[in-house]
Amino acid sequence: MKRREFLKTASAASVMLASPFPVRAAKGNWQRTLVLVELKGGNDGLNTVAPYADPAYRELRPNLALSRDKVIQISEQLGFHPSLEPLMPLWKQRRMAVTLGLGYPNPNLSHFRGIDIWDTGSDSDQVLEQGWISQLFSESKPPRDYAADAILLGRHRPGPVMGGGSRIVLLKSEPAKFLRKASKIATAPGMSANPALAHLLKNRQDLRSAAEKIIAKRIEDIKPSVTFPETDMGKQFAIAARLLIAGVQTPVIKLSINGFDTHVDQEPTHGELLAEVAGGVSAFAAEMEKRGLWNDVLVMTYSEFGRRATENNSAGTDHGTAAPHFMIGGRIKGGVYGRYPDLTDLVKGNLKHTLHYRSLYATLARDWWGLEAGFIGERSLELIA
Repeated sequence: MKRREFLKTASAASVMLASPFPVRAAKGNWQRTLVLVELKGGNDGLNTVAPYADPAYRELRPNLALSRDKVIQISEQLGFHPSLEPLMPLWKQRRMAVTLGLGYPNPNLSHFRGIDIWDTGSDSDQVLEQGWISQLFSESKPPRDYAADAILLGRHRPGPVMGGGSRIVLLKSEPAKFLRKASKIATAPGMSANPALAHLLKNRQDLRSAAEKIIAKRIEDIKPSVTFPETDMGKQFAIAARLLIAGVQTPVIKLSINGFDTHVDQEPTHGELLAEVAGGVSAFAAEMEKRGLWNDVLVMTYSEFGRRATENNSAGTDHGTAAPHFMIGGRIKGGVYGRYPDLTDLVKGNLKHTLHYRSLYATLARDWWGLEAGFIGERSLELIA
């Protein structure tokens, strides 16, 4: 195989791999899978979990504020956006936790820098090259016989698992296409003797190894017992379910959905996006429960920032700061965690965070995976049984 042909084939395989850490005995509970759901663009927390009883809410948003009779009331002060109705069975079963006011000091309102902070677990004035989960892998490497350290679906940005030699498989919405490409990658005699291509050869072999593990589990033959929505998010959750049903072992599956940058005409777009997420999570949870896998799976949403407390003149909201997020799973101790930001105490129209976002990471690292994660520096929310 010529160098140009090899590079073309390696690129077509849709994989992102780096040289691995030295093999070490894993001490993390890596049989538990975290399903990350990135809400790309900055989700509007104020209308996701609405403080409907607060007069300041309507003053800040005379047009966008959700009325008392529209929200799904979860307390005398708070209510979910009506599009989250599919999640209510999980809420009532106390398998869904809402974390309020997530943010950090001196927040950054740039999409690129904002998501970089969340991805790496950094402070606003700190630039890190490694994702926060990849940093956990430095403490305890997942077993080498796992299909991958992480499998990415949807729009492929490694984010929390970038850097540090993490073994990442980019699996698009058509697994069969990925597997066909991977099966065509054969070892070329003498290729490894070329120093310029040795690294790519290793990556190619790792890809084939990961793909063969997925092929061996025959995920194409897995038929979920639950009907998943025919949305992009529904399809991603369906693939995640098939991977787990087939026994494909990986600590992280990352999903993503675009469109949350709602500067103009926020509704009905925001509601439609929330409905897409809620429908996918609901079907996924039902499937995992039926398969006896729910206790080893946890779904967490995250976004680069929230939206400004005040609505703008285009029936939308601009880049903001603190926002709520969800943790959902069979081991979750459901309920509301944290405190809603004070709507009368704003900084340049933005909410002050009441809970550091790294508290989510501390919870996952220590209570979900059983690691020390000293670099996180925040306390666990203790919402995992």
